[in-house]
Amino acid sequence: MDLRIFTEPQQGADYDTLLTVAKATEDLGFDAFFRSDHYLKMGDADGLPGPTDAWITLAGLARETSRIRLGTLMTAATFRLPGVLAIQVAQVDRMSGGRVELGLGAGWFEQEHEAYGIPFPKEKFGRLEEQLEIVTGLWATEVGKTYDFDGTYYQLKDSPALPKPAQGRVPVLIGGHGARRTPRLAARYADEFNMPFSSVEDTVAQFGRVRDAVAEAGRPADALTYSNALVVCVGRDDQEVARRAAAIGREVDELKTNGLAGTPAEVVEKIGRYAEVGSTRLYLQVLDLDDLDHLELISDKVQSQLP
Repeated sequence: MDLRIFTEPQQGADYDTLLTVAKATEDLGFDAFFRSDHYLKMGDADGLPGPTDAWITLAGLARETSRIRLGTLMTAATFRLPGVLAIQVAQVDRMSGGRVELGLGAGWFEQEHEAYGIPFPKEKFGRLEEQLEIVTGLWATEVGKTYDFDGTYYQLKDSPALPKPAQGRVPVLIGGHGARRTPRLAARYADEFNMPFSSVEDTVAQFGRVRDAVAEAGRPADALTYSNALVVCVGRDDQEVARRAAAIGREVDELKTNGLAGTPAEVVEKIGRYAEVGSTRLYLQVLDLDDLDHLELISDKVQSQLP
């Protein structure tokens, strides 16, 4: 089971804070550092000092780290034109020496679009599908050849399809709860399917839909990695769990129901339940980015007990 650290910087974090967490992620033996792609806070957080751009952040971290994978859960397709996104991700991948992964979603948070003057189109899923086709198509085009695309939402003509990422193929992550279109899209374009903030039971159902879609698409059954994203709140005892829950404005019982919360033994047991249904990678949503002791505890007492 791979454990990856997943942050939500729109809730309030500057680049230096993210760099500190990313370095701790690397030093403590976690597999990757991922971040959300949002420009507006959610809930009661103050969001100060303001948003940081996902791919600018990852470009900086690419030069400041050496081992961990770097990526997004999920980049919003509404934020960037597909050609620009392909260039950005390829450049950051080269800056990192081939450690980047692209999580790409349709975009959903209308308020952040209104706040920063970003168009929020009605038909988002069709745009996402075309973006996936374009981004992967540009990367796959042989050097010296050109790429063309004539879609409903985007048109490209005689693109040199440069630069190329350092990796032969940047892994693409697709996720979500959609019962029909999401599995189909994952089966066609994804290297990994991520089920965010869901119970074991809901995970079983959605993984099954994706596996069925993969089979229908004619891909091998093991073509995709299956993963979950879950909020994490671990303490050495009940008092420490309660303190960490209070620090992020959540209730312990709710966290235990909807995330990975409790003592290390409790969290290891719940991780095992996700592993039993086919999840091989967990994105641990860490909401208090100043609590590096939390990461140390997870590394020492949780990660060390996993196969």
